[in-house]
This record gives sequence, structure tokens and C-alpha cells, in this order.
Amino acid sequence: MSIQERRERERAQREKMIITAARELAEAEGWEAVTTRRLAERVEYSQPVLYSHFKGKDAIMTAVALEGFADLAAELRAARTAAPDAARALARISAAYVAFAERRPALYDAMFSQKVDLPFAAPEAPAALHAGFDELAQAVGPHADGADPGLLTEAFWAALHGLVTLTRGGRLPRGQHDRRLALLLACFTREPADSGHPL
Repeated sequence: MSIQERRERERAQREKMIITAARELAEAEGWEAVTTRRLAERVEYSQPVLYSHFKGKDAIMTAVALEGFADLAAELRAARTAAPDAARALARISAAYVAFAERRPALYDAMFSQKVDLPFAAPEAPAALHAGFDELAQAVGPHADGADPGLLTEAFWAALHGLVTLTRGGRLPRGQHDRRLALLLACFTREPADSGHPL
């Protein structure tokens, strides 16, 4: 391995360490607690070293969000491909989406609520963003019934995100979450909300 290759590998390892530290600190204390000073202390590098990797907190949050989109896409793919049919694929992908948001609230916020420098809904969007949307589209597509599959996927995603956000924010009672999700799925699968389909 050349000196240049070793330096590039070490640089990638430092970047990963910074991103991981930001994720952990945000999950423990919220994004307000994530500062370059605190991250520098956690990873045991100086602030100038952090700035040699990222321009600032927004750039770190963008890297965290991008990693989150890759993680979400992998979880959605696993849920969709494990389902025995189209109705259960949509149910399982929905459950996986909600579970991801519940399990990783700060990461979900970085992906969908915080200011990040990522092009959404555009051809130049990073592959991880396309991958997550494509997983949703593959689950929604069989239920399009003549509707534009892309627009239907956007509507489904918006509804799912709305349920997650309103429930997490205490605007919707958590106790009725499963019934709300069943009603949403019934709108797309045209099956009764109480069909009893196991996930």
C-alpha cells in the first residue's frame, strides 16, 4: 500500500469516526448538543482537523443524513423482500419505516427535519436517497391501479412521514398508531383495515 493510499484510508476512517460521534451525541442529547468543539473532544482531534474534513456542523449533519438514508434503504429492502405478497410488502415496509424513525429519532431528524445540503427529488440526488425512495416505490407500485406510481409513492411517503412526525411530536395519541397505520394501508391496498394480515 502506498503512502497516499494509507493517508486516504486514514482520512476515511477519521471521517467515519466524526460521523459516528455526531450520531451518538445527537441521539443522546439532541442536535443542539452537537458542536465541532464537542466532536473534537470526543474523537480526540483538534477542531482544525474536523474542519479539514467538514466545513462545519451543517456539513457533518449532511454526512450523517446521507448515512441514514443508506441505512433506511437497507432496512426497507429487507422488509420488502421478506414479504410473501404485495399487501404484506407494503405493510412490512411501513412498519420498518416507523420502527427506524422510532429507534433513531435524531438520525431521522437529520434526514428529514434539519438543514442538510442534499438535492431531494432530483436526478442528481445521491444514490442512497434514490435507493430508499425506490424501495417505497416497489412496495407502492403494485397498488397504483392506473395512478402515477411516482406520485402515489410520494403521497404514501408523505402520509407515513406525517404519521411518524405527528405521533413523535405528541400531536397524535400514540395508542392509536397501529389503527392509523392500518387505515393508511387499507387506502392503498384496498383491503379492509381489519383484514388481519400478519406483517
